[in-house]
Amino acid sequence: MATAFSDPIWRRPQAASTFQSLSNGERVDLAIVGGGIMGLSTALHAARLGLSVQVLDAGEIGQGASGLNGGQVIPGLKYDPEWLLEHFGPERGEALVNFAASTADAVFELIRDENLAVPFVRNGWIQAAHTEAALKAATNRDRQWHARGADVRLLNAAEAAARTGAQGYLGGWLDRRAGVIDPLAYTSELARVATAAGVRIAERQRVVRLANAAGVWRILIENGLELQAKAVVLATNACTDGLIPGLAQTIVPLHSFQIATAPLPSNLAATILPEGQAVSDSRRILVYYRKSADGRLVLGGRGRMALPTSAGDWAHLERALVRLYPSLSGVPIEKRWFGRVAMTPDHLPHIHEPEKGLLAVVGCQGRGVGLMTALGERIAGYLQSGDARQLPFPVSPIRPIPFHAFRQVGVAATIAWYRLLDALER
Repeated sequence: MATAFSDPIWRRPQAASTFQSLSNGERVDLAIVGGGIMGLSTALHAARLGLSVQVLDAGEIGQGASGLNGGQVIPGLKYDPEWLLEHFGPERGEALVNFAASTADAVFELIRDENLAVPFVRNGWIQAAHTEAALKAATNRDRQWHARGADVRLLNAAEAAARTGAQGYLGGWLDRRAGVIDPLAYTSELARVATAAGVRIAERQRVVRLANAAGVWRILIENGLELQAKAVVLATNACTDGLIPGLAQTIVPLHSFQIATAPLPSNLAATILPEGQAVSDSRRILVYYRKSADGRLVLGGRGRMALPTSAGDWAHLERALVRLYPSLSGVPIEKRWFGRVAMTPDHLPHIHEPEKGLLAVVGCQGRGVGLMTALGERIAGYLQSGDARQLPFPVSPIRPIPFHAFRQVGVAATIAWYRLLDALER
């Protein structure tokens, strides 16, 4: 990820992990390409199942979207239980619903059980509705999850206004299973406990080729070093390149931009997200926001498809901030940053196994913190046991998006059109 105009508020814990250099010709049970949440969770759980593990990251741990996202820990998927049951069948669908319900638990239980130095608040997530259609969808979602015993509830307009302090919502849906974390601290701490469990982590090691010879994977590094492994997991998500033919063409990378205000004055802080929930709205090009541990309001949303070139590339978020909170019009924006995320056409995560011993996972769909933490444990279990029932999602073939080279142009045009429609609904 480029670091120009990338100045996040998130911070690493003071007790930094110590990573080891890569030795040429080493052989391990599992090599993981990508040191984000998915790669590190897989590494930690695989090591605790007795596998020797090497993580290779092309940059630095936490430099990608795992460390630069909004830190919202949201359970579930883009789809509700009834849709999952209809599309995956009763057995697979039920297992997938149960997995989706557990993803936020996976994060907060890991923070608790491993005593991770990660600032967090677990008071829930609000999906705020700004139209009657969005409120109807929230009512349907509430019905389905409430029937399964989830700690959720509908909010009327007054309740949504009281919990968010924002203007313009007709109501919303509160999922108390969710929360917020410092994502850079979380990613850094995952690396620390993985290292303590025996995982070797090497930064600035760009993998340029994977080759299978007689059941042994040769992982070739840009600097000429080579690693051998019984199995490989590609956990590069939006930074996926040509290591697996066609994989990069199955996703559309997008930039998620974020801004953070100066710490809010006490009189404003008391009325804006007073209970500390995270919020995502119901607009076509949604914005999401939360408070940080040091009392700032952090707001994010889709940014330009190209890399940012000036502070003006965040102007659409500053306008959204003042639309929601007119009282913040005089509060300075002190931080601006962005991360690269991946979208799949069906808005579901994809697990691929193009060859025996080679797994790839792409597509977080805005729920990557919980989803990839929980999925890493399942991937590790599958690698250790070979039991496909460990995987919540079915293994699917790699299907490149038709006319992929033109897809980003189309996405950029769609984002512009949706922004116009959203503006007309304000």
